[in-house]
Amino acid sequence: MKDARDLRIGIVEDHPIVLELLSGALEAIPGFTVTSTAHTVTEAKKWFRPGELDVLVLDIELPDGNGVGLGIQLRGAYPNLAIVLFSDLDMLELILGLPDEVRSGFSYLTKGATKSVDILAHVIRGAAAGEVVIDPTLADRSRPRSGSAVAALTSRQFEILRAVARGESNQGIATELGITVNSVGNHLIGIYDALGIPEGKNTRVGAVLKFLEDTNPAPGYVRGIN
Repeated sequence: MKDARDLRIGIVEDHPIVLELLSGALEAIPGFTVTSTAHTVTEAKKWFRPGELDVLVLDIELPDGNGVGLGIQLRGAYPNLAIVLFSDLDMLELILGLPDEVRSGFSYLTKGATKSVDILAHVIRGAAAGEVVIDPTLADRSRPRSGSAVAALTSRQFEILRAVARGESNQGIATELGITVNSVGNHLIGIYDALGIPEGKNTRVGAVLKFLEDTNPAPGYVRGIN
């Protein structure tokens, strides 16, 4: 049974079948309630109200406008609203172009690279927690840009940074790599120091943004084709 602790999710998607399937799949996940859906920017502005949503799953290309612009506008009006950009295209650079004051609530997932609803649910939870979460498939394909700060990290540090970009917790990273949580924490301190990211509330967000700035997709990956 749904209760007040559920994450309240809105969806803006112009394809009716995709919207129906997505809504049904998310509604079936314990802890999620789909409270609002819309097909266009106009409908979203008309139907979504302050305090009614925790997370908005938002297509980028909509019939009457740009989903990124809609997301920025809604975040400006409702600062606690998390946004998951859910697109056909790899346009990760959009995250870097967002105003500083809203970046911490935006995450990115591509429809073609998403292999399961579990991945979407993972990204939604991370966005709701104020993190910047990157599509795991895109994060795993990324490689450090030559001469960048990220390129100067050790292979283990980069592995951990990439896991942070995927929205993994310290415990999740420790389990994945077969090391202790304390070891993960120590590595993160070293990563933040190497990347020049000050310790604070949005340290992980800063690390993910630096990951985006300093990496490129792996060779053979064609932008926009997933």
